[in-house]
Amino acid sequence: MPELVRAGFKAIAPFTRGYAPTSVAPDDCYQTGARAADINALHEALGGDENAVLIGHDWGASTVMTAAANAPHRWKRVVAMSVPPVSILRKALTGNHAQIKRSWYMFYFQSALAEIAIEANDYQFIEMLWDDWSPGFKSNIDLENFKKCVPTASHLKAALGYYRASLGNGKKMDIYTALETQGLEPLTQPTLYLHGKKDGCIGVELAEETRRTCPWLEVRILDEVGHFMQLEDPRQVNQHIVEWLT
Repeated sequence: MPELVRAGFKAIAPFTRGYAPTSVAPDDCYQTGARAADINALHEALGGDENAVLIGHDWGASTVMTAAANAPHRWKRVVAMSVPPVSILRKALTGNHAQIKRSWYMFYFQSALAEIAIEANDYQFIEMLWDDWSPGFKSNIDLENFKKCVPTASHLKAALGYYRASLGNGKKMDIYTALETQGLEPLTQPTLYLHGKKDGCIGVELAEETRRTCPWLEVRILDEVGHFMQLEDPRQVNQHIVEWLT
């Protein structure tokens, strides 16, 4: 955010629905279309103009691409990190066995067991995932922040609701599903996609597939980082982002 400010932007990083200090969603809906609607509503509430840009990592990546697809007049440029367009991920989860193995946790999160396992042994489950996703990176740098974001059972259930709305029986609403359908379309704005070559969560082959099949965006694969690239090498990631946006 300081780098964006130095580049002339006003930088805003909202807590997405369900994560403290925000409340759980009044409509109990956590699908991607709901988050995209939130982002576009935030642009409206803050008086954003047509020069606004979007940056998102992981769930944020799918959120910003869906938001931009549904309100192209609001967003001038887009940066997504570590999770490719939904069409690429969906294909991988049905035909890429290596990615299916990597994404085992998404299926486990559909079970009520997840709500017990995540909190056990001081959130060791989360540390395990992060160690897999960013090999060699000290994952506990962010664990205390994570615990602050899920201080109650309701907040933790909301966090799991992202996965349950995506792959399971989580609540969905037609208005949000329509936004997700539009979000499958290529973006009209200049769009940058960053992916870590060492990513243990989303395989680098998905970034390569994105490069082959999504000519509407630019793919840059960063050699020495994993899934949490913005924490592992913030200088390099900031340089790519600021260069793209300016």
